[in-house]
Amino acid sequence: MAKGYVKNVGATGVNLVARSFVQQFSEEWFDPLSWGDLAVPVTKGGRGSAWFIRSDAGDLVLRHFCRGGLPGRFIGREYVFTREDAVRSFSEFRLLDELFRRGYPVPEPVAAGYQRRAGLFYHAALIIRRIPGAVPLAEFASGQCQKTWQAAGECVRRFHDGEVYHADLNCMNILVAADKVYLIDFDRGKFMRPGQSDRWKAANVSRLQRSVSKCLSEVDDQIRDQLWQAFLAGYGSADQ
Repeated sequence: MAKGYVKNVGATGVNLVARSFVQQFSEEWFDPLSWGDLAVPVTKGGRGSAWFIRSDAGDLVLRHFCRGGLPGRFIGREYVFTREDAVRSFSEFRLLDELFRRGYPVPEPVAAGYQRRAGLFYHAALIIRRIPGAVPLAEFASGQCQKTWQAAGECVRRFHDGEVYHADLNCMNILVAADKVYLIDFDRGKFMRPGQSDRWKAANVSRLQRSVSKCLSEVDDQIRDQLWQAFLAGYGSADQ
């Protein structure tokens, strides 16, 4: 299967662009200031480095790769450049391209880019198509939402059965739109080798459970447990 994107070297950096966007794409797309009022900061889960974009090509999401935690306070967007294949935005874009073309419920990748900085560093950015009407799973927090959580479990299990590792599986990276569940934010994600230990899958689910406890901390304990059990029922349904 041919790749769904092309590589080009622009005036400011190197880019991967989906074939369906080649004619419209400009390197300025990676700069939120170039969009003016058409760029709106993502306030939930964006870490101040993501924007919703209203463009002639449709609604998009721009994300600048930024370090979290304590390192992020000092080095922000700086990543050490070792080789092009290891650039964070390129790795995520290529994974999304493969998943999207295989029919997995992920956002359509639009473009990825990086710019070399002084010394050994680079800045990276990624653009995806925004999923219309998508809402984080964390917002489905009532007793009437068990079917949604069950569907989320089925979705995660599909990725795990395909040996797809998500490095940051949490309530904000599982989106629900029109009764369909999607996974987003595949930074550091990858295909695992078939036949190796499945411990990473259990660790993935445990990570999500910790996120549920944190994001739904104000929800009644009984309801939170019902939702989590619904997720596990969906996740385990493939065994039945």
